[in-house]
Amino acid sequence: MTALSASARRVLRDAAGKLRRASRVDKPRGPAVEEIVAWCRAWDIEPGGRLSRGRLRLDRELMARIAEELALQGQPPLAADLSGLTTAQQAEHGYQEAKSVRQSPREARVLVNLPARAPWPGIAGGGRECLDVDWRDIVPSAFDGLVQVENLDSFYAFSPARLAGQDPLLGALRRPLVAYRGDRFYGGAFEALARAWSATGRPHAYAGDLDPKGLDIALDGGATHLLAPPLDWLRRHATACHVPEQQEPYRDRLRRHRDTLPEAHPLRGYLALLVDEQRGLRQQWLEPSLVSIALHGEGPGGPAEPG
Repeated sequence: MTALSASARRVLRDAAGKLRRASRVDKPRGPAVEEIVAWCRAWDIEPGGRLSRGRLRLDRELMARIAEELALQGQPPLAADLSGLTTAQQAEHGYQEAKSVRQSPREARVLVNLPARAPWPGIAGGGRECLDVDWRDIVPSAFDGLVQVENLDSFYAFSPARLAGQDPLLGALRRPLVAYRGDRFYGGAFEALARAWSATGRPHAYAGDLDPKGLDIALDGGATHLLAPPLDWLRRHATACHVPEQQEPYRDRLRRHRDTLPEAHPLRGYLALLVDEQRGLRQQWLEPSLVSIALHGEGPGGPAEPG
């Protein structure tokens, strides 16, 4: 007989809590209760008259026998909620690994691109190095700007120093934190990092595909600025091939966002290209020269001063 599932443990843990104030708890028969009954019988714990056609009656005696058997098997006690724990943390409570409710090994991990330190023996060094870190270990006050890079190949190649002389915002940043936005492996943790970063009030620049979906990602992620080539260059190189038809829902949102901007706001020209002309350019096709454009309607739309 396998260990009790997370849903069966939830039923028993809920009953254990209620039994502190009541002498018995009735649980309607369903998949989780049927599993509990089968598990009990497999370990010679007979519910007897507690089981009827429609419910299982849990009392302190039955719960004590279940708790005793769990301890004999080296399974976590019912009071231990395995949800959100890493496998190593779950191991502290017993032999059961509850993969369906555990914290994924990558759940809190982000990829960051930082200035290289001492070279590693046997590995050719460069000006930048990429690290896999827990976002909770990042101290936002140590950085004066966040640069969110959408595509992994562009993230590996990203160098703030190369752009510093081309744009006032990037030139003013002395300690930018460059982070990969993520994919199915590195996605959720960046969102947590971005939420934490927003509390600093410092610039958050988005570098990614110049298409409706890309700008939607930037707005959803809390970015304050878009990094893009100068508009006249982009007009000459943008193509409809890089804006697939599936992005129509994102254009609707960008139209609404454009309505919130002042008439002279620089972002309006980029939105006209993406939304009206339905042309854009993926990040890998952008030239190295990038400028920052405010994504919201503060002032004339120029770069914000780093905090």
